[in-house]
Amino acid sequence: MDRPLTVRISEDLRKKLQDIAEKEDAAVSDIVRESIRKYISLHRFKELRAKVLPFAEAQGLLTDEDIFRELE
Repeated sequence: MDRPLTVRISEDLRKKLQDIAEKEDAAVSDIVRESIRKYISLHRFKELRAKVLPFAEAQGLLTDEDIFRELE
């Protein structure tokens, strides 16, 4: 069940958000919800990356290119 959440933002940020919502014909709450989902996903990715980085480095995987080369 979705529950309301109150967040205080500056007037400038609110205006920018409203402008984007109007341009995309979307509800502000939908944009905020999607932004939070993306932030959480990025946060989880960073946590996982930090956990596997030592193992990857031990295998000589130091860059994205190294990883892509291994996947080919």
